[in-house]
Amino acid sequence: MRECINDPFYKIIEKYDRCIIDYCLIEDDTPYQGYRSHKKAILFAMLKVSERYGATQLTEEIAACGEVPEEQFSWKTDIEKAQGHQINPAELLHVPKILRTDHIGRRFYDCDLPDPLKGEQIPYWYAFWEPPHTSGYGPDDFRKVNAVLFPEGTDELEVFEWTTDWSDYFDDGHEWWGTACWSVYDMRMKRYIVIMAEATD
Repeated sequence: MRECINDPFYKIIEKYDRCIIDYCLIEDDTPYQGYRSHKKAILFAMLKVSERYGATQLTEEIAACGEVPEEQFSWKTDIEKAQGHQINPAELLHVPKILRTDHIGRRFYDCDLPDPLKGEQIPYWYAFWEPPHTSGYGPDDFRKVNAVLFPEGTDELEVFEWTTDWSDYFDDGHEWWGTACWSVYDMRMKRYIVIMAEATD
């Protein structure tokens, strides 16, 4: 597997600097094997995201202390714990209606919000525009990002939603705001898109 680092999507998502989602676009030369391939993709994505965070931490530590930290950044990961189930692409890409916005900017929707303390995973739209600290993003931004993420359309996507107990990456999100992990196989483009999110206040 290899990350599609030159895909135009990465340039677009850079403009959404308050987005807390970690995306990883992946190509693979080996034959597609359904669930097994999706699981391989989420592990690959976690390793890539860990590299990104590690590089950022290293740069910040050197800037602050003038030296390389003794302990390098890493997350513990146990991919055998990851359990996925297939969902309809329309469920992943669902955009709820905003019924109203109150005087402090809080939005009210035509659907119930998830309760992470009860083990409910957050939906993709919620991860994108309702992070713990206001992003200012909304449905139009969400649609725009996904149009670039899935340039050949969404008719031939296979989506798995995954548990989030298999990596330390998700630990902070389990405390309050929530966590999410999806893998998408785009059959037209022959590539995987992994979408992961976690945050706390």
